[in-house]
Amino acid sequence: MRKNSLSDKGLSLSQAQSISNLCFQRTQDIANQLGVINNSEKTLKIGQETYIETQGNPIPKNVVDLILEKGLLHAAQAFLMENIKAKDLLLKELKSKGFVSPLIYPDYVKYHSFEAKELVEEKWGWEQLSVAEYNEYLEAESFAAHIGQFIHKGEKLDMLRKELSTLKTLEWMTIKDGEKTPLKVVIHHTPEQLLGVHNNLAAMHRKYEQKVNYFKAMVKNLVTERNSRISQENSVAQAEVNSRNEVLRNQYNSQVADYEAKNLELRQVFEKNRQEDIQKTSQLRIVVDQRFQSVVDTFLRQLEN
Repeated sequence: MRKNSLSDKGLSLSQAQSISNLCFQRTQDIANQLGVINNSEKTLKIGQETYIETQGNPIPKNVVDLILEKGLLHAAQAFLMENIKAKDLLLKELKSKGFVSPLIYPDYVKYHSFEAKELVEEKWGWEQLSVAEYNEYLEAESFAAHIGQFIHKGEKLDMLRKELSTLKTLEWMTIKDGEKTPLKVVIHHTPEQLLGVHNNLAAMHRKYEQKVNYFKAMVKNLVTERNSRISQENSVAQAEVNSRNEVLRNQYNSQVADYEAKNLELRQVFEKNRQEDIQKTSQLRIVVDQRFQSVVDTFLRQLEN
């Protein structure tokens, strides 16, 4: 910024503006005087009357004084206007000056996390059985399945039992049209025999099915117990992480609150000082340079009168 002559004593800005206007007016007056200087006067005589065609305006004896006065007035006006602008600029800068905090905002917290263990599936449960146990399960499942395929409703034994009550010991078979021959039917089973086979196989089926269900329940319990343990471990780990993060969160919130409190205090101090600077700057006056003092004094007297 350019140097200025502002201080707490001197010309007020209103005085400086008025004197600047008077300097301009006087400068214009001198410029007008110098502007009409010429080398000759032209006259015209008509009859007894003499008329001036061009007014003669020779260089005045005080031309040097006029030119120097004009230069001094212009310089004085420039001096006053520069300081008026300087004060306006200072005020503008102060009014637009914004608060810049010297404090550093707290870094955002990097919270803890953990990777939860995955729950196991039924496949894991079967893998926990010994080879002997798994083979026993396969055997029992196969026996139960095949026995069931023979005795269940709609299967072979069921069909045999239903068919037995409809069988006849003698049937006729057509050999050719209009001629039949007896067909001897030998029945292998009695209803009691088939019922006995059914009851025997049904008992075996229940036995093997119970064993299949036993292993399935064992696997289900293993999976349930394992997942319960995993869930408990995950819950404990999550609670621990939450607790540690709560400490970090409280610390961070405390840092932010402290930052905001200090920042507010600094902002208030800044604003107080800024307003004081604005007030002081608004009261600044122009200390007149000695070289322009005569001009200023002359016009001040005019303003006072």
